[in-house]
Amino acid sequence: MSGLTHEEAHIRAPKPGAMMHLAERSDARGLVQLAIHLGLLLLTGTLVAVLPGWWKAPAIMALGVVQAALFAPFHETMHQTAFATRRLNAIVGWLAGAPSFFNWHFYQSYHLAHHRHTQDPERDPELSIQPPPARIGNYLLRLTTIPYWRSRFRIAVDGLRGDYSAYPYIHPDAAPRIIRSVRLMVAFVLGMALLAGVTLGWQAVLLFWVLPQLFGQCMLRCYLLTEHTLCSNDRDGLTNTRTMLTNPVMRLLMWNMPYHAEHHLYPFIPFHRLAEAHEVVKGRLTHVHPGYVNWHRRFVGLLRTGGAAP
Repeated sequence: MSGLTHEEAHIRAPKPGAMMHLAERSDARGLVQLAIHLGLLLLTGTLVAVLPGWWKAPAIMALGVVQAALFAPFHETMHQTAFATRRLNAIVGWLAGAPSFFNWHFYQSYHLAHHRHTQDPERDPELSIQPPPARIGNYLLRLTTIPYWRSRFRIAVDGLRGDYSAYPYIHPDAAPRIIRSVRLMVAFVLGMALLAGVTLGWQAVLLFWVLPQLFGQCMLRCYLLTEHTLCSNDRDGLTNTRTMLTNPVMRLLMWNMPYHAEHHLYPFIPFHRLAEAHEVVKGRLTHVHPGYVNWHRRFVGLLRTGGAAP
């Protein structure tokens, strides 16, 4: 499903100044959203704890999805749009990324480079690190999350070594702070895992963290793949990013991130106003797709016929 053509969309692109009325951030809205997310973590975690035998499996998968969805507040706080208070953004964002071994301060440099160079194969780190899959094998490998964990552990090791010179999007002046943050994150995650293992048993670490993360990150790879794959390789936010039309539960869980083209066009708009932004620009977007399962079914079809090759 598409909006206008590339040329029509570019001509009619709304200016950022026209959207500034949606820029107001709110601690209250952010805290309510965070409370909902924490409540879902508590609910799914409780199900893992109380359900017997193989009934734990769907509960673990549900917990994994909610854990992986912590990427949404992790992302929003990086933009300082989850809350009005900067320190609250930093604390929540840092803690939201830690269970997935994703450091908030590292992500600041990484994600700002992504916004600055969206869909530039040479300078967008999302493309330079892992380009979109052009074959079924590449697609399936991405869904295993092996490339994700390999990248996370490599970044952690480089942080422990104190050397981020191989990452062009990290400015040398920012590197010391990122290194300190990554080292603290590694100590925090390993310390929490050790504490849980000693006090609750290592089975608890497996059931409440390791297995949920493995499944949840697979689902998150499916989610993130839709954002820019098969979009234009230019600087036009109306054509290089896709908005996904989905159900209210998904929008709630992902802090309205399915409105991704709107976010790229106006990254200053907080998550709770993106639906309003969508109403303004929806007819001008080139890539608007109904449903994640539908998108992946079509994408796999393209991979099988060679239609997704760059």
